Amino acid sequence: MAGNATPFRYADVGINLGDPVFRGVYHGKQAHEDDLDDVVRRALDVGVKKLMITGSNLVESHHAVDLAKKYPGVCYATVGVHPCSTQDFDNYKGGPNGLIKELKDLAIEAKEAGHAVAFGEIGLDYDRLFLSPKDVQLKYFELQLDLAEELQMPLFLHSRACSEDFERLIGERLDKLPKRGLVHSFTGTVREMESLCRLGFDIGINGCSMKTDENLEAVKAVPLDRLQIETDGPWCEIRASHASSRHLKDGPAVPKAVKKEKWQKGMMVKGRNEPATIVQVAHVIARVKGISVEDVSAAAWRNSTDMFGLGTTGV
Repeated sequence: MAGNATPFRYADVGINLGDPVFRGVYHGKQAHEDDLDDVVRRALDVGVKKLMITGSNLVESHHAVDLAKKYPGVCYATVGVHPCSTQDFDNYKGGPNGLIKELKDLAIEAKEAGHAVAFGEIGLDYDRLFLSPKDVQLKYFELQLDLAEELQMPLFLHSRACSEDFERLIGERLDKLPKRGLVHSFTGTVREMESLCRLGFDIGINGCSMKTDENLEAVKAVPLDRLQIETDGPWCEIRASHASSRHLKDGPAVPKAVKKEKWQKGMMVKGRNEPATIVQVAHVIARVKGISVEDVSAAAWRNSTDMFGLGTTGV
């Protein structure tokens, strides 16, 4: 598949394309027809050449790999268990070691086939301890870091309200994780961002990264050589209530969005973020930094393809 001519190239390095809403299913009910192909087409049409699909647990990691097979050369997968899903390890029929083996086998097979390019989404999330307690998150973040050392893939990382523990655990293993990785959907402070950059990690920015003026200060401070961009769809859209929205008054147009009940082919769905909106993320970053969108897209593309490959190695 190939999109229309565009001056910019984008890699959406955080997109949950396996979510049922991209098949028209909301809360278990079919609201409109499956429009996944249209979602991918709209992304290609605005210059999104590569999509990195997030694996948030074993099932979704398999799903991400399947989508990478469905859209070869465009979609690539990550494999891992999100911190909010780490109770899966204790609930797995084969126990924690059984789940780790399944993850390892899938990651190795998909990596060798060129379908998986990162290990994750792994990390810590202290904002949502009701989904998985701190001790469980810590235990299985470390277990997955053990596997990461074996796999030697770039990491796709989640860090939310946990910077001290996160930096400590990652910092202890830096020499065994030479490919480093991306801290995706960053919402931390300038200091936290600078600390992660010193450790050698890139910073992923999406709509959730730009909700407040404090967020925008951190985005402004992200070095261009550490910047990657994403949508984290179907979540993390830029909303009118966000500090970032004031930078979109002269921003790029995106396809019309309607309520899911009024969906028509070719339209986006209100409340369902999708990769085509990455042009808005890039526009806001450019405005905040006082540079061109071309500079933002070029830097992010270079950083993402350097780190994850995304089928561009040797091209």
